[in-house]
Amino acid sequence: MYVGHFALGLLITSVAPSVPASAAIIGSTWLDLINGLSTMAGINTVAPNLSAGPFLFFDLVFIDWDHSLAMALVLSVVWAFFYSGRGAKAAAVAFVASFAHWLCDLPFHNLDLAAYPYSAAHYGWGWWGRFLTYAWLLEGAFSAVCVAAAYVLFARRGVDISRPAVVCAILFLNLSPWTSPMYYIAQAGHPADYLLHGAGVTLGFAIPGYIIVNMVNNAEDRAVRKDSAPKSPRALKRE
Repeated sequence: MYVGHFALGLLITSVAPSVPASAAIIGSTWLDLINGLSTMAGINTVAPNLSAGPFLFFDLVFIDWDHSLAMALVLSVVWAFFYSGRGAKAAAVAFVASFAHWLCDLPFHNLDLAAYPYSAAHYGWGWWGRFLTYAWLLEGAFSAVCVAAAYVLFARRGVDISRPAVVCAILFLNLSPWTSPMYYIAQAGHPADYLLHGAGVTLGFAIPGYIIVNMVNNAEDRAVRKDSAPKSPRALKRE
């Protein structure tokens, strides 16, 4: 899953507006940020496979240190610790956003989510391998529902998240079965393939995450300025 993580992060942020937006939006991508760095470091093992749809074009041979169930819990606790200074609610939101990443990955991954590092037990419902392009569309539908719900909840407080919603739409279209840069990375040859794969995963989550967090913060600031601006006599008369 890709854009779905950002969409869910937006939804969690809309439910907990008093918590920094980064706790949920970056938190929802935290496991993949670690995953990309681990892949570049050679801790993870990925193998090019142009038949691995719908948009990854790699088999995730070993990703136990960031995407096993046990490590997802550990890394989510670490992410929550970063926000513990903001209070128990912020830490809880950070944990939920991070661990929700693993839960959202579960339907899509092809039995490559271990119970713990080097465990024989693996999870994953295999939607990527089973439904291919339709799995991409299912992620899009899930993302659309999350963003729409977040839009409504933000709008109730006078906050317009149209810009983050557009970014999510662009991300969805960019990582499609026909436009995914991973198709070309998978053909780069060793060791460029796994190095570029890891860099693509890390930057593909870090840069949009940073942009979306700043867009949400700016939208919140605009709403505050709008509420605090003096009203014209005509507006007061209408009220």
